[in-house]
Amino acid sequence: QLRRVIDRLHASTLHSLSHMDPYKYIPSEEYDSETWTTNAGQPVWNNEASLSVGSRGPLLLEDYHLLEKLSNFDRERIPERVVHAVGATAKGYFECTADVSHLTKADPFRRVGQQTPVIVRFSTVVHPRGSPETLRDPRGFAVKFYTREGNWDLVGNNMPVFFIRDGMKFPDMVHAFKPNPVTNQQETWRIFDFLSHHPESCHMLTFLFDDAG
Repeated sequence: QLRRVIDRLHASTLHSLSHMDPYKYIPSEEYDSETWTTNAGQPVWNNEASLSVGSRGPLLLEDYHLLEKLSNFDRERIPERVVHAVGATAKGYFECTADVSHLTKADPFRRVGQQTPVIVRFSTVVHPRGSPETLRDPRGFAVKFYTREGNWDLVGNNMPVFFIRDGMKFPDMVHAFKPNPVTNQQETWRIFDFLSHHPESCHMLTFLFDDAG
């Protein structure tokens, strides 16, 4: 009796496979939702621009979609989305050598001779842990000052411009640059497909493919 049940299940499976449309479950634009939504299902009117005070003003913390998009991106670990994964760190101190109290009230500059513990990290940007440092890539730096008023972080890259202007696009840019999570291979077509839709990246490309890259 058990054998008959197994044979019946096997025959049913073969029948289902023979009538299955092999293209039915391939991702296609026709299955995309008409509206981009937040995690809570609220519609998003713009996925590429942040809310700001005027055209060049500061960004607003009331921009819920920006905060949610960046927080989701920051928690992505598998596949690896972490930027600046390969780097080296140096520890030391920063010493103020001139009186700049008329310019700032920041703790590291409060008096001449003031020493503040500091850590500096230099890194590549896109490539994952274990990658060689000789690959073409921008180089990043991060400086952390351990002041009496709290930690002060100063970060940047070795190039004066960047691929994007609005931070809302940063997760999308990293997704384009990072390796395919299936093949673990970086795909040039995906990088240039993203950049071709963002003309502000053109200046950065000239730096990336120069000797600085």
